[in-house]
Amino acid sequence: MRRIIALLIIALLGATAYGATSTSSAVAVNGQRVTNTTFAKELSAISTNATLQCYIEALGGQTFTAGAGSNTITSASAAMWTNMRVQGLAIADYVKKYFKYTPNAAALAQATSSLEGEMTSTATSAGLKCPGTSVQALAAMPTEMRTTEILDQAMSTYFVSRLDGTIPLTLTSIKTYYAQHTARYDTLCVSIALVSPSNLSAFSAAQAKGASVAQLAKLYSSDPSGKTGGAYGCYPPTSSSFASVRTDVGTTPLNTFPKQYQVINYNGGQYALYVAVTKRTPTPFNTAANAVLADIQALNATTARTQQQKILYFAAVSINPAFGQWGLASNGPSVFALAKPAVSDVSAAALLTTARPTTYK
Repeated sequence: MRRIIALLIIALLGATAYGATSTSSAVAVNGQRVTNTTFAKELSAISTNATLQCYIEALGGQTFTAGAGSNTITSASAAMWTNMRVQGLAIADYVKKYFKYTPNAAALAQATSSLEGEMTSTATSAGLKCPGTSVQALAAMPTEMRTTEILDQAMSTYFVSRLDGTIPLTLTSIKTYYAQHTARYDTLCVSIALVSPSNLSAFSAAQAKGASVAQLAKLYSSDPSGKTGGAYGCYPPTSSSFASVRTDVGTTPLNTFPKQYQVINYNGGQYALYVAVTKRTPTPFNTAANAVLADIQALNATTARTQQQKILYFAAVSINPAFGQWGLASNGPSVFALAKPAVSDVSAAALLTTARPTTYK
């Protein structure tokens, strides 16, 4: 353990020393530099094109917001994009150096389709309704930015393919995964019961006595759907709500409310939300394909994340302070937004509040 800690300290010191020579760049990772001009163009493109901004928000998992002044963005938004650039540069550098891999034209074409698909699936999963397509978002990028993002996607795809336990993003592998997990992509019809705290005991008692989903909803649900037995709708894998609905119903048998519930706010009060699946319909692969791809990408990302953090630990990273600060978070190295100045508990110095004549002795 002491040796590992020592190596980590040496690596971080090396990264700091390297950064001292890279202040003219917006971002520098292991000698790969992004100039301030290039980086500013990227931020400008994201902030001024609604379609591109929407898909970047989906990929980064954070809202890209305007700053207080005109033509500005918040420090958190800048840090989000900086972090994505650092990760891309670090992976690309690692793959090039240790796997001696350079993508050919076919790999870059595949990476383009892969990136467009990933942008679409992450936006759908996040419930974002982007004003344009991922193809349009990619086209809205400045040429250098688009070339870099496609290259990084190709490098990342290759990196994931070389890791043990990952699933290749080929049509054959995706179809195989679907065939092995077909039930995960059933179209789900659900009923709900929104139960007030005062009715929880009665709900549980009636449930224990064998009351049906429809009966329980009619008797105890505060949602308007309770009048019709709680029927709430059907959700295919193409629905933006599919992933959350699938998680809510879990492995609960058909026409059964689970004993566990979620606490949600409704009309100014807290209620217990029960969700039951009342019908499952197998979904053809062509309809479920995007959901299957998203699941595989999530599985691969989990496997790759550990390796990525190891790469980032030993990367020599330098960042222009205007775009964020490189540091160590609980889940590994990351870019942080700069802290805002204090707005309270600041004591004024005496010399700032009263004029004192100078006294000579």
